[in-house]
Amino acid sequence: VLMGIDVTTLTARRCRDLLAGGEVSATELARAYLDRIAALDDSVQAYLAVDEQGALSAAAAVDAKPRSERLPWEGVPIGLKDVLCVKGMETTCASRILKGYVPPYDATVVSKLRAAGLVFLGKLNMDEFAMGSSTENSAFQTTRNPWDLDRVPGGSSGGSAACVAAAEAPWALGSDTGGSIRQ
Repeated sequence: VLMGIDVTTLTARRCRDLLAGGEVSATELARAYLDRIAALDDSVQAYLAVDEQGALSAAAAVDAKPRSERLPWEGVPIGLKDVLCVKGMETTCASRILKGYVPPYDATVVSKLRAAGLVFLGKLNMDEFAMGSSTENSAFQTTRNPWDLDRVPGGSSGGSAACVAAAEAPWALGSDTGGSIRQ
């Protein structure tokens, strides 16, 4: 809770506005979401990997820049579906086949998000190779609907959906192969 506000309940746009106004730092935002992930994700299982060091380092770099020189969304945290390659961070597509694969490049969308200064919190669970409709077909874990842990979030981007619904990030990137986002 910062300034009497639980920042993890805010939209990405409101986080952006607080950053632009100097009411919150990127490090404070990242720390709040990382703490929320640590508190909840054992039961939700939205994340396959959390990059605490990378998130805090990226947030500190944003905080070191004068606010007048920042890009509009710079410093806002985001979760990324594990189908997206992030240079230097394991990408498994929720499959044991790719366990240990660390891409030497960023996916195009990741490059664009990085250039915009977003803070990557970690990689989100999904159905293996994005082929499924419930996020129960991950090789590693089943993501749970944070509003009812006896249910799943649906879609192969269930980690992304559950992450945002559980306020473990203000927004997340998913994908739609066969109906994921629509489900």
